[in-house]
Amino acid sequence: MKDIRLLKEALPYLRRHRRQTMVIKLGGEIAASAEALDSLAQDLSLLTHVNIRIILVHGGGPQATSLSEKLGLQPRMVQGRRVTDAETLAVAKMVFAGQINVDILASLRRHGVRAVGLSGVDGDILAAVRRPPTAMTDEVTGETEVVDFGHVGDVTEVDTSLLSLLGENGYVPVISSLAGDDQGNALNVNADTVASIIARDLNASKLIMLTGVRGLLRDAQDPESLISRATVREARALIADGSVAGGMVPKLTTMIEALEDGVGQVVILSGVEESALLLELFTDGGVGTLITQDPSA
Repeated sequence: MKDIRLLKEALPYLRRHRRQTMVIKLGGEIAASAEALDSLAQDLSLLTHVNIRIILVHGGGPQATSLSEKLGLQPRMVQGRRVTDAETLAVAKMVFAGQINVDILASLRRHGVRAVGLSGVDGDILAAVRRPPTAMTDEVTGETEVVDFGHVGDVTEVDTSLLSLLGENGYVPVISSLAGDDQGNALNVNADTVASIIARDLNASKLIMLTGVRGLLRDAQDPESLISRATVREARALIADGSVAGGMVPKLTTMIEALEDGVGQVVILSGVEESALLLELFTDGGVGTLITQDPSA
C-alpha cells in the first residue's frame, strides 16, 4: 500500500514535469563512483521515459586532480576555480571530454537512454574568451592577489539549437565543460557556469546541481541541518552571514543568477544518495534544497 500511495503522490508531479526541460549538473565525485553513476542513470532513464527532456552537464574536478598528480602536476584552486596552465588543459581534455563523458554515456546506455556526448566546442554550443588576470580576495585572510587563471574561459555566447534538436528527437545531450574561442583554442569553463548558462538559454523549468552533499546546510558539519527551501533573498543572506562558505559560494551565486535570468527553480541535491533525484522531483517533501524567486513557488 505504501508504494501505491507514493505513486499517487507522484502523479501531479508527473503531469507538471511532462515535456519540461531540466538541466542537471553532475559533479565529478558522482561520476567517480560506479554505483552512484549507475543509480543516477536509472533515475534519468525514468525521467526520459515520462517525457522529461534532460540536458546533462558534468564536471570532473576530482578526476582531473588525480590525473594531474599522477603526472607530477600540482593542481591549484582559487575560490573553487581551477587554475589551468597548458598541461592542466591537456588533462582537462582527456578527463572531461574523454574518460568521464564516455563513462556517463555507457552507464546511460545500459539503462536504455539514448545519449550523445558533447563538449561546449561541438556545434558552437559555447563561445568563450580567455579570462584576464583577475583580482581575488581570500575569504580567510582578506588578502587580495591578482590571479592568472591561464586557459580558463568566460562564456560570451551560447547556442543551444543543437541541444534542442537532440532533445526533440529523444536524445539526452551529455556535455563536458569545455568551450572554444575564435582563435581555435579550447578553454576550461566551470561546469556549474556551463549548466547555468544553458539552463537560462533554454528557459529550463529546473536547474539541478547534483553534489556530494544533501543540499544547503545551516551547519556544514551537521548533515541534519538541511535547508529544504529558500528564496533568492534568503540564499544571499546565507552567503553574507557566512553560513555558506568555500566552494559552495560560487555554486550558490551561479544558481541565484540563473533564477534571476528566468530559470524556473534551482535545486542543490545529493547525487550519491539512492533515488534522491526522483524523491526530490516526485514527492511533496523533497530531499534537497529548493531555491526560488517567489516564496510561494
